[in-house]
Amino acid sequence: MDKDSNKATFIFSSFMVVVIAILLSVTAISLAPYQEKNVRVEKMKNILSSVSIPTETSETEAAFNQYISKQIVLNNKGEQITGNVTAFDIDLKKELDKAKTGKTNEQLFPLFICTKDGKSFYIIPIRGKGLWGPIWGFISLESDKNTVYGVSFGHKSETPGLGAEIETEKFQQQFVGKKIFDDSGNFVSVTVIKGGAKPDDTHGVDAVSGATITSKGVSEMIKRTVNNYIPYFKKQGVVASTN
Repeated sequence: MDKDSNKATFIFSSFMVVVIAILLSVTAISLAPYQEKNVRVEKMKNILSSVSIPTETSETEAAFNQYISKQIVLNNKGEQITGNVTAFDIDLKKELDKAKTGKTNEQLFPLFICTKDGKSFYIIPIRGKGLWGPIWGFISLESDKNTVYGVSFGHKSETPGLGAEIETEKFQQQFVGKKIFDDSGNFVSVTVIKGGAKPDDTHGVDAVSGATITSKGVSEMIKRTVNNYIPYFKKQGVVASTN
């Protein structure tokens, strides 16, 4: 075959494409377990971050097993579910999306209980939408299941210096000590307020300047997701009534 012919060039190109595709596939398959582990470790790190337990990557799994004393799976009625599914492996996005198709009775919600310094903290995963893409995180409550102990937020593509500020300690620290129930026991959540919250507002924090949509997304994310846990808290005898 003439090596300079179009046919030879086509055959060689096709061969190289096949070889490269095989190499990429083999590489992807071989790296998959490491990528999956990294994702799990990052999730553990974010869970611990919501209760002010910073860790190095190499120490995260051990710290998670040490401090997370219990993992609970709840249905939409606040009832604890037992079975093969574990709280850590639940995909919250898929569970929240079930509400869009009327399958709320099939929803499962993960709840993590942290034991730290002899006290219990309830960690709730949250997920919503910012300006450019999904936002997510974890919010931890003190043993009264009302007072926010800490939060940890993440995002996919928010603007640096604007919406991306939800990841900063300065923004997240505002949530500490806020309440999710009012004095009558009604669930009111915590709201990110444009223009700033009043000093005595136990349910409000200052919005990120110039990031109105992302700030609203954080408020909506917390209220909509945490609301799914209110039936469980109510069964614990800590809620008088809900909105």
